[in-house]
Amino acid sequence: MSGYLQQLLVGIVVTIEVGTVSLLIAFVLGLIGAAAKLSSNRWFAIAGSAYTTLIRAVPDLVLMLLMYYSVQNCVNAITDFFGQPQFDIDPFVAGVSVLGFIYGAYFTETIRGAVKAVPRGQMEAAAAFGLTRWQTFSRILFPQMMRFALPGISNNWQVILKATALVSIINLHEVIYAAQAAIKGSSWPGGAQMLFYLSAAALLYLVLTTLSNFVFSYLEKRYAAGFERMAR
Repeated sequence: MSGYLQQLLVGIVVTIEVGTVSLLIAFVLGLIGAAAKLSSNRWFAIAGSAYTTLIRAVPDLVLMLLMYYSVQNCVNAITDFFGQPQFDIDPFVAGVSVLGFIYGAYFTETIRGAVKAVPRGQMEAAAAFGLTRWQTFSRILFPQMMRFALPGISNNWQVILKATALVSIINLHEVIYAAQAAIKGSSWPGGAQMLFYLSAAALLYLVLTTLSNFVFSYLEKRYAAGFERMAR
């Protein structure tokens, strides 16, 4: 590990940053997508369905390559046409944007199912008490929705965390990129360096997912606390 440990540690920090920001973007897009699919407006519902259908049908790697390199080529063509200096898209911004956009489709279905699981009578009671739409969402719908959505969110987070490996193809220094650099720079005989550094990367992912399980288990208990007391 001499000389490469720091690279792997930097890679794990970048992986956490990419995963966390992508999760936030995906969650916001999921809320918007779920609202669209549940909307009584036909065009909103069609747009939401088209988004989830298209994104979930195309492999993540294809979308990453398409949305990063194609956009970069278009930007280069525009700057060349107007005689302006080339503008390079930041790999971190590109990575989190693409991952957030991809997994926003999965969050859309997770949140839509959670919203539908909240008893309709809760919304009717909120309207009867004169609560505004925002008050109904923030005080009634969102807390109850999260109880149903957290298992799906936890699963989506695990997938996002593993999918951060995709950003290595756009030269972002995350765990897999660091492991590949270590493999190329190592002078070990045979394929020993590949086995060692990829195993180290896999172990780091395992540590992150295990710690994540503890966090989401706490959140699930936190949001289910009142319901568990009612059940007793």
